[in-house]
Amino acid sequence: MKININQLPDNPYLLLTPGPLSTSKKVKAAMLRDWCTWDQDYNQLVQSIRSRLVTMASSKPEDYTTVLMQGSGTFSVESVIGSVIPRNGKLLVLTNGAYGKRIAEMAEILGIYSIVLDSGETKPVNTKQLEEVLKVDSSITHVAVVHVETTTGMMNPVADVTRIAKAYGKTVIVDAMSSFGGIPIDMAALDIDYLISSANKCIQGVPGFGFIIARKEALATCKGIARSLSLDLYDQWETMELGNGKWRYTSPTHTVRAFDQALQELEEEGGIASRYERFKTNQQTLVAGMERMGLKTLLPVELQSPIITSFLYPDSPVFSFDEFYSRMKQEGFVIYPGKITAASTFRIGNIGDVHLADMERLLAGMEKQLFWKTN
Repeated sequence: MKININQLPDNPYLLLTPGPLSTSKKVKAAMLRDWCTWDQDYNQLVQSIRSRLVTMASSKPEDYTTVLMQGSGTFSVESVIGSVIPRNGKLLVLTNGAYGKRIAEMAEILGIYSIVLDSGETKPVNTKQLEEVLKVDSSITHVAVVHVETTTGMMNPVADVTRIAKAYGKTVIVDAMSSFGGIPIDMAALDIDYLISSANKCIQGVPGFGFIIARKEALATCKGIARSLSLDLYDQWETMELGNGKWRYTSPTHTVRAFDQALQELEEEGGIASRYERFKTNQQTLVAGMERMGLKTLLPVELQSPIITSFLYPDSPVFSFDEFYSRMKQEGFVIYPGKITAASTFRIGNIGDVHLADMERLLAGMEKQLFWKTN
C-alpha cells in the first residue's frame, strides 16, 4: 500500500510537551492500513518490535525479554508494580515528582507494603537515604525510581540507585517513560531488572501501548502473583512467547504499525546516541535563547535532562500563563503548564519530531510575544 505522505495535512502547531509528541508524516501514514490481530504478518511485526527493543536496551540481549502492554505508559507501570512484587514483598519508592508519587499511589491501592522516600520536587532522589534504609530494613524486596521526572525535567541518578539497591540484593524497577530511546541506557551494565517506557515518547510513535523490558530470570518468578487480570505482566509475556507475537486481548494494531515505522526512523537517524545528541542540542538551544529573553530555568544545568525544561514565571504582575500559551499556540507551538507546588513554572519539551530549526523558530516567535515586557 503506497501512500503519498505529501497529501497528509500539516499540523497547525508543534507539540513541545513530554508526550504525546509531534510525529513524522510517515509514522502517521503507517496507521492508514488495517491489520488483523490473528494474522501472521502482524504477529511477526510484534515479534520484530520486541526483539529490537531488547537489543536497544541491553548489551546482553539474551538475558532480557520484552512485553508489550495495551494502554498508556501508566498502565505498563502498574502492570509491573502489580505483577512482580509477591504478597510478602515490600517496595521502596524513590520520588521527587508526580510520577514517583504515582508509583507509590499504585502500591497503596494494590495493597503492597511500601516505603516512600521523597526528596522534594527540586532535588534528585536521595541515594544516601536509600542506603541508610536498606541497611536497616532487610524486608524490602524491590526498589523503584523514575529516570527522568518530567514534573520538572530532572534526570535522576539511576546508576547510583541501582548500584546501591543491588549491593543489598534488591530487584530494581526503572520508570524510563520519558527517557528510553532518547538517552543511552544499558540495562545489563546498570543491572536493572525491569525498565518501563511507552510508544509515544522518545521513540516518537503514537499513544496506545507501553512496553516492559524485563530480565528473564526475574520475570520467571512472577507467574500467578499478579493483582490484575488485564495487567498481568507474566501472562501477557507468556502469551506473546507461546503465540509468536499474539496479545491476550485486542491489541492496538494501528499504533503498533506506527511504532514499527518510528523504530525504523530511529535507526535511520543513527540510533539512540544520535537522537540523544539532537535532543540535547534542542534543549541547550532552547535554554540559551530563553535566558537571552530573561527567562530562567527551575533546575541547575547539572540536574537537567535533555527531555523537557521547567522555566520560572517572569517577575511581572501582568504575566499570565494562559495568555502566553494562547499566543504561542498562535505562533504554531503548544507548550506545557508547570506541575510543581514549590514555584510557578511552565514547561517546554524538545523531544519528538522536533529539530534545531524548530527551536530557532520557537525562540523567534517567542521574541514577538513577550507581552509582559511591553506593559
